[in-house]
Amino acid sequence: MTADSPNEFTKRFFLTLEQAIRNDLAEGRLAVDRRLPSERELAERYRTTRITLREALSHLEMDGLIYRENRRGWFSAGPRLIYNPLWRTDFLRMTREQNRRASTELVEAVSAVAPDTICKLLKQPTGTEFWRIRRRRRVDGRLVVFVEHYLNKAVFPDILQQDLTSSLTSLYRERYAIEYGEVSFEINPIALSGMPAAELHSSDGTSGLQIVRVNSDQRGRLLDCDVEYWRHDAVSIRIDTRDHLQS
Repeated sequence: MTADSPNEFTKRFFLTLEQAIRNDLAEGRLAVDRRLPSERELAERYRTTRITLREALSHLEMDGLIYRENRRGWFSAGPRLIYNPLWRTDFLRMTREQNRRASTELVEAVSAVAPDTICKLLKQPTGTEFWRIRRRRRVDGRLVVFVEHYLNKAVFPDILQQDLTSSLTSLYRERYAIEYGEVSFEINPIALSGMPAAELHSSDGTSGLQIVRVNSDQRGRLLDCDVEYWRHDAVSIRIDTRDHLQS
């Protein structure tokens, strides 16, 4: 029998290492409260080097099985949140209906000039000021999405005085008698960077998903534009036309 070449041996060892970590994750032997041991402990456990270990962990991160937070280490990702753009429901309700726990943290609420792309989407002149509300959201305690909301100031003159950690959909309905009408979506894979990356405690370059949503009310008036920055492993976009639109 011919012995493996050094390169073949390295490849076989790496595949064995990666599969061992996958198995330990699947069987619940690796993470305690979703946190993985330190890289040093993992390298000792699997009898490998930190360099080889990090490459294996990076593969598992790309597959959405684990994720990393700056200065906190590695965590098992858990199930993705299902996001169907056809559902007319808010984040809190969507999460609750999947037996998950959601929370929202307000980062900023100010009057600000919107980027030219946002002005164009909302059919306003370049340089128009909107209410800019920035929030980050957790599912089961994990940071999963950073959102920038740009709201028409004429439609929502006093919204900054409201509880902005609650559902904007419910706030629109209860305070302003506004229901969503037509909605448009654009979904693109991105590399998280800058403020979205920092607010999600991820490194610049981490894989993400950007969802841009433009909302109109029941009379066709443009209301707002939401720009969502998701960690790629936290969400699954699923569209099924058999689903009923939810109010």
